[in-house]
Amino acid sequence: MKKLKNTILLLFVFATISCSKSNAQKSAFSEEALAEKVLNTNGSEIAFKNILAQNKGKNLVIKVWATWCRDCVKEMPRMKELQESHPETNYVYISMDDNAEKWKNGIERYQLKGQHYMAKDQMKGVFAKAIDLDWIPRCIVIDKKGKIVIYRAVETDFEKVNATLDRLEKETI
Repeated sequence: MKKLKNTILLLFVFATISCSKSNAQKSAFSEEALAEKVLNTNGSEIAFKNILAQNKGKNLVIKVWATWCRDCVKEMPRMKELQESHPETNYVYISMDDNAEKWKNGIERYQLKGQHYMAKDQMKGVFAKAIDLDWIPRCIVIDKKGKIVIYRAVETDFEKVNATLDRLEKETI
């Protein structure tokens, strides 16, 4: 019986450590994520690391979304509010849509201001796995130095994202 209790305790500790590591805050993207290519609105591929490089020196919000996602669509007014409150921050939208036409129509329909890209292989693909995507909408916040400040913020974390951008705007490089 004691051996069984110890085995269960060991499994519990292992599971807790494994789960906490997978949800841990990351300060940088994996090499796999950086190398993965997404599509721009013209249909050309661009490596994720190049998108990050284009935005270095600015605070950056990466919004992962899809036109078919009700929570994503419902959150768009809050994204506009965030952009109005933080106009010096850059915004990159990465869609998980599987149809470029629907994605482009969504950009226009919801009047999304920022840079727009679409993952080539959607929610279960290489890019999504490389950024540990388990839910959309999701925000990732990156500071001016290129360090990830918030790795996983979902629709209920709007105030956290807003407060983080407030803090980052007060900091200097």
